[in-house]
Amino acid sequence: MKDSLKVAICGATGFVGIELIKILLNHKKVKIVYLCAKKSVGKKIEKFDRSLINKKLPIIDKFENIDFKNINLIFTALPNGEAQAIANKIPNNLRLIDLSADFRLNDNQKYLKWYKKKHKATKLIKKSIYALTEFSKNKLKKYKIIACPGCYPTSVQLPLIPLLEKRIINTNNIIIDSKSGYSGAGRNLKKKFKFKNLFNSVSSYGVGSHRHMAEIDQELSKYAKKKINVTFTPHLIPMFRGILSTIYIEIKKNNSAKKVYNLLKNYHKKNHFVKFAKFNNPIGTGKVMNSNNCEISVCYDRKKNKVIILSAIDNLIKGAAGQAVQNMNIIYNYSEKESLE
Repeated sequence: MKDSLKVAICGATGFVGIELIKILLNHKKVKIVYLCAKKSVGKKIEKFDRSLINKKLPIIDKFENIDFKNINLIFTALPNGEAQAIANKIPNNLRLIDLSADFRLNDNQKYLKWYKKKHKATKLIKKSIYALTEFSKNKLKKYKIIACPGCYPTSVQLPLIPLLEKRIINTNNIIIDSKSGYSGAGRNLKKKFKFKNLFNSVSSYGVGSHRHMAEIDQELSKYAKKKINVTFTPHLIPMFRGILSTIYIEIKKNNSAKKVYNLLKNYHKKNHFVKFAKFNNPIGTGKVMNSNNCEISVCYDRKKNKVIILSAIDNLIKGAAGQAVQNMNIIYNYSEKESLE
């Protein structure tokens, strides 16, 4: 493709890396030049997903073999800590879109606290932006490193940030209960979780200490202009993909569930990928599977000062690869929807 954007994908064999490949293969302006992974050098990517047979993709290679002069952009879908090392090695004119947690937190000490690792690229934190597209699209082009949010935080922030900006909810009692398909844990799922009957049961994990709490607190506090500590409990459920977050909020006086609904619909009216169910209508993940959409529902609670918000996304797309491409589209002046519908 003439004048195409040439990209490398590091972490190409993981669930998110595979989704990135599939999305970018349909992009009119992008050429995938490198697919990188540590353990599968020399293999074809179709070994990890049979739908990629005969797609004329490069053989899997090492990151060290990338010719930086031959690419414009690197995607990193790697375990936490590895994108920092890559960020330190790439030239200043190359942009990095990272799907790990490496640049999500704006304080390296918080990164140490939550991820139990010393940050290896502290000087680059200021050159990065936390990029939940709907709230950062006007700032993206200024930054070398684009830090894509986690999947749970994406589902939570899309409904909560507008309400905090408008100061219509109380900030000291936000409760979030999230259910996710097991793909969010990556290919090494069985090593990370020792639960019995993992694929036949619902299991809570990270109770009171899940790492995504750090970025949820950070971003909600930014928009509320005061410190917020949410109550957040995630669960793995026996399906491959999808997240449903149930958010319990307290509204201030002279507000109502219908006002919350109208405010959110109006706020997101220009955000193509944020969809709304009918008022007071329960939802699931069915409508958002294999899409870059977030579907939001606002429901009554029997207590008049409480509102229940439901937010559904596909964790591998809107919660990861799709949002990364959405950010890329904006940075390079493509249609925000390109290859995402």
